[in-house]
Amino acid sequence: MKFRSLFFAVLLIATGVSAQNKKVTAASSALPRPKLVVGIVVDQMRWDYLYRYYDRYQAGGFKRMLSEGFTCENTLIPYIPTVTAIGHSTVYTGSVPAIHGMAGNDFIIQATGKSMYCTADSTVNTVGSTSAAGKMSPRNLLATTITDELKLATNFRSKVIGIALKDRGGILPAGHVANAAYWFDDATGSWISSTFYMNDLPAWVKTFNSQKNAEKYLNQDWNTLYPINTYVQSAPDNSPKYEGKFGGTDAPTFPIKTSILYKGNAGMIRSTPYGNTLTLDLAKAAVDNEQLGKNVVTDFLAVSLSSTDYVGHQFGPNSVEVEDTYLRLDNDLSAFFIYLDAKVGKGNYSVFLTADHGAAHNPQFLIDHNIPAGYWDESAARTQLNKLLEDKYKQKNLVLGLNNYQVNFNNVLINKESISEEALKADCIVALQKQSGVAYAVDLQRAQTANIPEDLRTRIINGYNVERSGVIQIILKPGWYGGHGGTGTTHGTWNPYDAHIPLVFMGWGIKHGSLVRETYMTDIAATLAALLHIQAPSGNIGAPIGEVLKWFKD
Repeated sequence: MKFRSLFFAVLLIATGVSAQNKKVTAASSALPRPKLVVGIVVDQMRWDYLYRYYDRYQAGGFKRMLSEGFTCENTLIPYIPTVTAIGHSTVYTGSVPAIHGMAGNDFIIQATGKSMYCTADSTVNTVGSTSAAGKMSPRNLLATTITDELKLATNFRSKVIGIALKDRGGILPAGHVANAAYWFDDATGSWISSTFYMNDLPAWVKTFNSQKNAEKYLNQDWNTLYPINTYVQSAPDNSPKYEGKFGGTDAPTFPIKTSILYKGNAGMIRSTPYGNTLTLDLAKAAVDNEQLGKNVVTDFLAVSLSSTDYVGHQFGPNSVEVEDTYLRLDNDLSAFFIYLDAKVGKGNYSVFLTADHGAAHNPQFLIDHNIPAGYWDESAARTQLNKLLEDKYKQKNLVLGLNNYQVNFNNVLINKESISEEALKADCIVALQKQSGVAYAVDLQRAQTANIPEDLRTRIINGYNVERSGVIQIILKPGWYGGHGGTGTTHGTWNPYDAHIPLVFMGWGIKHGSLVRETYMTDIAATLAALLHIQAPSGNIGAPIGEVLKWFKD
């Protein structure tokens, strides 16, 4: 009996040692991955902004990414329309509106005719404020994100956090199973979330909010970082013809007295470069307090910098305000990378920087310089179409809107009155083709056979979601746009100024180099999946950009 007991004791010890050795071996042979992935989307960043202000960038921001990392110089958006919600969704899903369902910032549910905001969710409530700004979630996004796939691959051990001034910029990249997403509440000047993620803000976010950083930045006023006469865009600055002014001012001139103008409305920070600074401040706080990059598995921080979009819309590409915003962002990125070097370790994290869309030049600015351009009056076009259809079919408001450069029909009324949709589409296409500024009007259900350039056909098909898109896609002539005032600029078209975006990778697992062949926004998630050795998102149609990765062999 004693011998048998001793035998089993030795056997148990041996088994335990063997199991421990297996654990050690497994740990030592763990698949190499970065400790942290940081995604940076610069809202409305045209590709040429990497180089337009290059001479004034410092060594540690955009130049560091270009000198240490890998830049894909010809990255294109493969769908229409080019707007924020679709861009962020596509970057992180590797998919397109036809599949991921995000058909615009706002879109019309075709079956009901009701308008839907991209991240609106009436089933959740605001966390961190009494306003309704937190009634948001990613539920309208129909595919997984690369951040979702990371969570699934690690059995939800990875931490994923999304941060942006815009709710859609924080929510959509973070995905469906994120630990948290935070966005800015104008009513309180605080960062908020929704009950989709949590029932109460973490203590560190409450502490951050208590510091009233938005007010502190606005109280500094906004003047140029350098003497204004040294700016590339100094000549046309202060032109009310091209640039929008702040309320309470006579002209778009520096200095901008934000300390006086904001009048307690912290939301004004969105339209200043301080909005980007505030966003990266919260990103640093998240890295520190959530111990991102200290996990046994890879964590993911998705940051969207929204102020570049607000400033761009108001002032346009040919303004000191936009130039100064990018010079300040360059400094902010430099400080952020230095922070990550210290907290996570240089070489331990991977970062990519891209944009959700670009922006057009102001049409009047182009016209004044003898370049073809113009304004398409969306409201007048809708009125004209409805008048035409009412005269013929004896029903009012058969066109609900021209959202996203698409004709949206009143399908409820059409079905009730048994009006032929095919006849309506044919009438609208004929009328639209006669309008100034319209290059093509394409039946979305027959885009594959449309007599238009092949590249446009592909983009139209990719952007068409049968449940959430209209029935006719309107393609304007180069330099034209609609749905925006006469000053500043906007986006939404297929043209290179809207659809050619920066894409730069840096850090762990990334080569140094550049690539000039065509790559696509849809390739970003696939490349990250290859970097992390995880499955690509559920709707992914992109391909990994192998040249970016250190282990890729030509």
